[in-house]
Amino acid sequence: MTLKSPKLGTAMAFGAAIALSASVAVAETPQSGGVLNFVVGSKIPSYDGHIESTFGMIHPIRPFYSVLIRVNPDNPSSPTDFVCDLCVGGVPAPTEGSTKYTFKIRKGVKFHDGTPLTSADIKATFDKITFPPKGAVSNRKAYFKAVKEITAPDPETLVFKLKQPSGSFIPSVAMPFNFVYSKKDLDTHGYTWHQKNINGSGAFKFVEHKAGAYVQGERNKDYYVKGRPYLDGYKAISAPKMSIRLQAIRGDRAAIEFRGFPPKARDDLVKALGDKITVQESDWNCVLVVTPNHKVKPFDDPRVRRALSLAIDRWAGSKYLSKIAIVKTVAGVVFPGHPLAATEAELTKIAGFSKDIKASRAEARRLLKEAGHENLEFKFHNRGVDQPYKPVGTWLIGQWKKIGVKATQWVQPSTPFYATLRKQYNFDVSMDFNCQSIVNPIADISKFLPSAGNNYTQGEDATLEKWYDQLLKTADPKEQRIIIRKYEKRVMETMATQYPTLWWYKINPHRSYVKGWKIAPSHYLNQGLDNIWLDKSKM
Repeated sequence: MTLKSPKLGTAMAFGAAIALSASVAVAETPQSGGVLNFVVGSKIPSYDGHIESTFGMIHPIRPFYSVLIRVNPDNPSSPTDFVCDLCVGGVPAPTEGSTKYTFKIRKGVKFHDGTPLTSADIKATFDKITFPPKGAVSNRKAYFKAVKEITAPDPETLVFKLKQPSGSFIPSVAMPFNFVYSKKDLDTHGYTWHQKNINGSGAFKFVEHKAGAYVQGERNKDYYVKGRPYLDGYKAISAPKMSIRLQAIRGDRAAIEFRGFPPKARDDLVKALGDKITVQESDWNCVLVVTPNHKVKPFDDPRVRRALSLAIDRWAGSKYLSKIAIVKTVAGVVFPGHPLAATEAELTKIAGFSKDIKASRAEARRLLKEAGHENLEFKFHNRGVDQPYKPVGTWLIGQWKKIGVKATQWVQPSTPFYATLRKQYNFDVSMDFNCQSIVNPIADISKFLPSAGNNYTQGEDATLEKWYDQLLKTADPKEQRIIIRKYEKRVMETMATQYPTLWWYKINPHRSYVKGWKIAPSHYLNQGLDNIWLDKSKM
């Protein structure tokens, strides 16, 4: 059985997609018990959700933690359907001119070490994310630029005060990386402790992590949602090679891989296992991004950076790569199909996105010659993950060769890859990604701000910063669209600071006995595992 979420153009379309999927399945009564085995194709750089951006961390570690609010696990494709996790009474409506949000916090919640959880812990968490002290890393600091202050007037109340109304605030709060940490842990151990230690309040308790092998969790008997989780536990099995992950699902040593497989892998599993496999598919809020290092010559020159983008035939690449990799759609900086995304007519006017690849490559050669680098050679830094990094990286090398550029790949496993990208900055041009959870374009495109914690170009651009501040301050969709088009053109063409390749397409084949999990347009969403159960009649 295959459940598909079509390309989403409006908030209503998100809801309709899930409604359509839900109508396919017959309502079933969840069963308790059993252990879910799933495979993860990347190592864990650290346990800290506030600094990480990889599925390699979120899949095995998210079930140990609670968040303030989250996407509705029964409707995870919606960009507007959020539900309380640690709060009660529903997601609050803003007051004081849409600049104040007051959350009421659950009573009786405990961290796994037995410490009671109060609003003070949630305040300490969001202080760490929003106002990190010097030396502390916050990967999503830019998403909370509108926040003026956070207060906890009593143990059951948390208040966010904004500088101005923000349509991106609630979706930002709902991001699954916003793990709630104990204030006691932060005060006692400091802001780096959670990189190597786990103490959450989620549906599962940490059992052990054997590096390179698995992460194991067991049911939290004191979980604050009655009757949840359904599972007795889970094991997240490390399997960097896609062939091993496929063999594990085919041999029923694992039931699912939450990230996604390419089309051929899906077809092979369905052919081999028939109705023992269910397939869910969706567009994916994730795109690989070419990231030049602006402090390394000649990539400090916008002409050189633009030439590399002009060489890439994204339209032909989509037809070819979509058959072998988890990429498909040509789009700009905004999730394709969203009302704020560029239309095809708008997109094809931007350098690197024209359908006249012959003219684009002629311009690329001209720019390189003008810049004095017509025989350019460099190392392209890439991540050692099968899909889609390796096929897209190999494709890019071939694209650049067509304008006389000699690029060689420098491939590293995830941990050293991140160290090079984030700390050492000893790369010429690197693969990076903008993989977001909730489809929230105003927040998502902050990735391209030089000041953003997850922007590794080492560049500066006061114009982009100014436009983004303007974007945050307007609630008019028409005005938002005008600003985003200017922003997008400057990012991808005028300054060519960094640029998207192809957007991903999510394909999740899983054992049909896995129930309760619904696909979302992100491999970060709906990973608490508290709603998953195993149908013993199909095992």
